[in-house]
Amino acid sequence: MGSKNKLRRFKENETFDNVVQPSREEVLSDALKLKGNWSKKFFKNENPLVLELGCGKGEYSVNLAKAYPDVNFLGIDIKGARFWRGAKTALEENLNNVGFLRTQIELVDLIFEESEVAEIWITFPDPQIKYKRTKHRLTNKDFLRKYKKILKPNGVVHLKTDSEFMHGYTLGLLHGLEEEIEYAHHDVYGSQGTPEAVTNIQTFYEQQYLEIGKKITYIRFKFR
Repeated sequence: MGSKNKLRRFKENETFDNVVQPSREEVLSDALKLKGNWSKKFFKNENPLVLELGCGKGEYSVNLAKAYPDVNFLGIDIKGARFWRGAKTALEENLNNVGFLRTQIELVDLIFEESEVAEIWITFPDPQIKYKRTKHRLTNKDFLRKYKKILKPNGVVHLKTDSEFMHGYTLGLLHGLEEEIEYAHHDVYGSQGTPEAVTNIQTFYEQQYLEIGKKITYIRFKFR
């Protein structure tokens, strides 16, 4: 994507009422007024709040919003030029239960109040295989601790990935922490009983993975 195209998308994001772009300082100083009130103040309702972390182009968030109109979905990514597509589609299709937040995922525990979030989706994250990059792996212990803080009791985390490494790493970590694994499979399209939200929604890149025969894995878990 050219720099001019990126700048145009950044400018357009600023005009979208379904996009929130707080500064890092605003988040760190606890000045974000939406904290603890995302459903009430942003979505104007009392419906459950579900996050998609690393939402990319926003395809998953948008399609979840279509499938579950009584749930609020918030796609989170630091790359606003990517989720511009999802935000624009949501506006064009009058989807009022999906929005987008431009921020770093490491700040989630400062952006949402304790027990504010019903579910978290992590879709096709970078597995950060190199050892030096483990601090950025979205299911490492630090991130799991933050998710547990903002999730409601019995809140669910979904991990959908094409990375067997990420799948295995996360399963091992969850077993070691004795968390509750509700469902896990290394090939969701070759398994019976996979939730519809996992198989009915496919991102552009997921379709490409499937075309070359790559397996898609999935884990659903809770914190004890």
